Amino acid sequence: MELNDLDILTRVTRYNLIRNGRMIYIDVHKKIQGNLADDYIAVPNLVNIIAESAHQGTGGTEADALADCLKKIKGLNLEDLFPKVVSKNEAPESDGKS
Repeated sequence: MELNDLDILTRVTRYNLIRNGRMIYIDVHKKIQGNLADDYIAVPNLVNIIAESAHQGTGGTEADALADCLKKIKGLNLEDLFPKVVSKNEAPESDGKS
């Protein structure tokens, strides 16, 4: 394949997880070329926002990576999976010392 040395190429299988009436995707990436944590990585996402790495699954097979991911996110609310974003209009909380 004609890729740059540091490029990562994966094939993706997408799963939908519906929890409490809300849906997220879990994309399982199969490594084709590049350096990943394992041959398969399962990544919960909202299309353009990916879950924190602690909630991503890895494994030697698609099933193993998906199972690892599902184990890590069991019992969590969907909003707990993603990095917190603070808007520019939100001031940081005060520590009460002025």
